[in-house]
Amino acid sequence: MAATFPSPQAARRPPIRLADVAVVLGSLALLALAAKVGAGMLVGFKPPVLTPHVSLDPRVLPYYAARSTLRMFIALLWSLAFTFAYGYAAARSRLAGRVLIPLLDILQSVPVLGFLSITVTGFIALFPGSLLGLEFAAIFAIFTAQAWNMAFSFYQSLLTVPKELSEAAELYRFSGWQRFLNVELPWAAIPLVWNAMMSFGGGWFFLAASEAISVLNQKYTLPGIGSYVAAAVDAKDLHALVWAAIAIAIVIVIVDQLFWRPMVAWADKFRFEQSASANPPRSWVLDLIRAADLPALLGRMLRPAGDAIAKLFGALTAVRTVRRQSSRLADVAFNVGLGVVTLALIILIARFVLSTVGLGEVLKAIGLGFATMARVIILVAIATLIWTPVGVAIGLNPRLAQLMQPVVQFFASFPANFVFPFATIAFIAYHIPINWGCVLLMALGSQWYILFNTIAGAQGIPTELREMADDIGLRGWTRWKRLIIPGIFGSWVTGALTASGGAWNASIVSEIVSWGSTTLTAVGLGTYISEATGKGDWPRIALGVSIMALFVVIINRVFWRRLYRLAETRFA
Repeated sequence: MAATFPSPQAARRPPIRLADVAVVLGSLALLALAAKVGAGMLVGFKPPVLTPHVSLDPRVLPYYAARSTLRMFIALLWSLAFTFAYGYAAARSRLAGRVLIPLLDILQSVPVLGFLSITVTGFIALFPGSLLGLEFAAIFAIFTAQAWNMAFSFYQSLLTVPKELSEAAELYRFSGWQRFLNVELPWAAIPLVWNAMMSFGGGWFFLAASEAISVLNQKYTLPGIGSYVAAAVDAKDLHALVWAAIAIAIVIVIVDQLFWRPMVAWADKFRFEQSASANPPRSWVLDLIRAADLPALLGRMLRPAGDAIAKLFGALTAVRTVRRQSSRLADVAFNVGLGVVTLALIILIARFVLSTVGLGEVLKAIGLGFATMARVIILVAIATLIWTPVGVAIGLNPRLAQLMQPVVQFFASFPANFVFPFATIAFIAYHIPINWGCVLLMALGSQWYILFNTIAGAQGIPTELREMADDIGLRGWTRWKRLIIPGIFGSWVTGALTASGGAWNASIVSEIVSWGSTTLTAVGLGTYISEATGKGDWPRIALGVSIMALFVVIINRVFWRRLYRLAETRFA
């Protein structure tokens, strides 16, 4: 038998590559850090014993920032699982969608404090004697700040899958799992990554309310950068606020470099186009992972398990030879059942509210709702005029996107409520009415939804269409009318819708702001809910949250739903 010798390239290749060493050490360091930080979630806690003391010593900020970041990523994983399950069910079943999407409208309009007032006691009771219950309550509150935007984005992507991709899936008789894995998920990848990035930033916004929980006349605190800021505001400690701002800025940059920039660069391979992008986004972390042999080796080792799972899900979602179409009678029965359930809920809530606070309080809350609605409309209109052109410019220019992505990620992720104390000082010093100033505060936390979705929509426009527009000389308004607006319309609708919901939600922390013992309150529904939550006034909490949900649902049904239908039919 002839002897075989390795190729010259293989002979020169070292048995252990530096990239593999870097990947292994980096992975072990992250796991060790997560284990050390996560151990703090398991300490003992038994109400009404005070929760862990929050120190304003800047030296504790690295640990606090790590605790907060761990909560954020746990919430992001749950948000991603919720997005796939909820968005897919709403998009693939017409009847389910008629329930799930209005329900999502309601859920995104319920303030974080509304969720906390209901869930915090239950989570504490679920883990008696352990701080884990309070940790779960905080993570759930962060989840409610992240999940809705991602679910709307995925739902919109599923509705706008190109016809030729759907026809190809039917031609090859893809199972439901194959269709999801090979068609729908790749098509939704780019907008989902950008919306997940935005949702992660939204979680930072509500971190203070999630870690320094003040509901039902009880105050619970968890070690974290959000509770650090809350304590600094109570103590009127400007130096502590500056240290917190520096810490959160460093965390945002690290997370962007180690996680979000690699995700953006990885998702670029899912562009739906025939010609490759001239300047694809790059990430040194992703380049390092691709240069290492260990990830590919692990992939080969796990492939049999992955194939078995794919085969199982493929069998469970096999293509049916006979498709059953719902009859008109079934639709009528569904509508009647849904109407009965909705009417019953309305009657129950109305009886509870009217028997406790009276009709006058209901009319007062409705009037406050109109005040907040006016602010939301102004915010969305101004944010659209400012950020849509900026998002298109970033999305259509890969080099500009490479430069600006970490910048916009930084500003979107930087918790706007960390700026609130400084804004409150400015409002007091310059006698700026909080009724107008709160619009700026609401915008700081919600305008980025429009920017990020516009960037994702512009990046999704195929390169060949851009080149064709250049070749035929489309310029100015004609280019916007024929190429850009159709290309970004569905993404803009998702961004404007979630910005609107985010603005309603942000009103609870924007319409009432404090600096030490000084509190500024705007006339609006957010102030009403925030004050009722702090006092533990259940009837007014229920009334405020119900009125806010009613406003959001009516606006979505009358306005946003029609734009979604237009995006699905004309601009898909």
